[in-house]
Amino acid sequence: MEQIKMVDLHGQYLKIKPEVDTAMQRVLDHCDFVNGSTVADFANALATYTGAQKVLTCANGTDALKLALMALDLNPGDEVITVPFTFVSTVEVIVSLGLQPVFVDVHPDTFNMDVSQIKTAITERTRVILPVHLFGQCADMETILSIAREHHLYVVEDACQALGTEVTFSDGSVHQAGTMGDVGCTSFFPTKNLGCFGDGGALFANNNTLASRIFSMANHGMSQKYHYDYIGLNSRLDTLQAAVLLAKLPHLNEYIATRQAAAKYYDRALNDCPDVFLPVEVPFSTHTYHQYTIRLASGNRDVLREALAAAGVPTMIYYPQALHLQKAYRYLSYTVGTFPIAENLCQTVLSLPMHTELTMEQLQYITYQLRSFLQ
Repeated sequence: MEQIKMVDLHGQYLKIKPEVDTAMQRVLDHCDFVNGSTVADFANALATYTGAQKVLTCANGTDALKLALMALDLNPGDEVITVPFTFVSTVEVIVSLGLQPVFVDVHPDTFNMDVSQIKTAITERTRVILPVHLFGQCADMETILSIAREHHLYVVEDACQALGTEVTFSDGSVHQAGTMGDVGCTSFFPTKNLGCFGDGGALFANNNTLASRIFSMANHGMSQKYHYDYIGLNSRLDTLQAAVLLAKLPHLNEYIATRQAAAKYYDRALNDCPDVFLPVEVPFSTHTYHQYTIRLASGNRDVLREALAAAGVPTMIYYPQALHLQKAYRYLSYTVGTFPIAENLCQTVLSLPMHTELTMEQLQYITYQLRSFLQ
C-alpha cells in the first residue's frame, strides 16, 4: 500500500498532467504572466459553473475576503457578525480594516454559524453578517439572508472551503456556495477542492456596480491606467495559476464525487464506533468534503491522533483554538466559556485523510486502525 497522505496533490496532477502542462506551456509561450487572457477565460468559466453574474479573481482567499469588505464602503468600528471556529483569515480581515468582529457560536452538528444566535448579536453598529461554509457544507443561508433583509445588512459569504457546494432553498431554487450573499469569496489554495499550484482566490458578485468596484480595488483602485478612484490592493491571480485552474475546473465535479464517495465509506465503516460523532449532512446543503472531520466524545482525541500517526495514518486538527481565545484577539475581551460549542470542538475534532486519490485499500486501513483503537 502506498503511503497515506492527508492530501495527494502529486497523484491528482499526474492524472491530468498533459492538460495542465499544455495550459501552462501556452502561458509560457505568450509570456503574459500578469492579467493574461487566461485569467479572464477562467473567470468566465467559473461564472458559468457557479451561476454567478460576475467572478473577480484575486491573489488569494484572504484578499478575497478583504476586498469584499472594502467594497462595501464600511466605516471604522462597524460590526461584522461571524464565528470563532474558522481559519483566521475570516476575522483577520475584519480587524485589519478597523471593523469590529462580533462572534456568535457555531452549531455542534454542522460546525457552521448557529443562526438562532444572530438576532441577539445585532446592534445599531452591525453592518455585515459573514457566515463561513466550513469543511465543504453551507451555513443556513436562507435564514441568514432573511435576517439580513429584515435588518438591512450585507451578507458576505466565506466560501473558501465550499466551492461546488449547492444549497436548495424552500422554493426549490438551487444556489452555489458564494453566490447567495452580496459578495462571496473563495480560495484556490492547493489543498482546496479546486486548487492551483500556489495561491489564488476569487469573489462572486451579482451586482455590476459592486463587481466593478471590487475589480478596481484589486488593481490598486484604478478606474483607468494611473487614475485611482479607490484605495486598493495589488491582488491579482497569476496567469499561470489561472491556466492550472482552467485545466482543472472541468474535473471539479468528478473531484467532488470522489470525495463524497470516500466520505460515504468513512460513514459506513465508522457508524457504530463508540464515542465518535460523524459529519452531519443537513437537508438543504450538499457536502463537498474539503475536510472529513469527526468529533470524539471521550476526550481521547490527542491519544488517538498519536496512535494513528504511529500506524502511518496522518490526521489534522482544524482548529486547535477558537479565535476569540487566540492571543491576537484577546483585546476583544471574550473569555473562556463565552462560545462553548466552538471551544469544545477545538478539543474534540479530528480530520481524517480526504482527497481525490484515496484508494479502497487506504480507506480500509484508516478505518481499521481507528476502530482498533476505539473498540
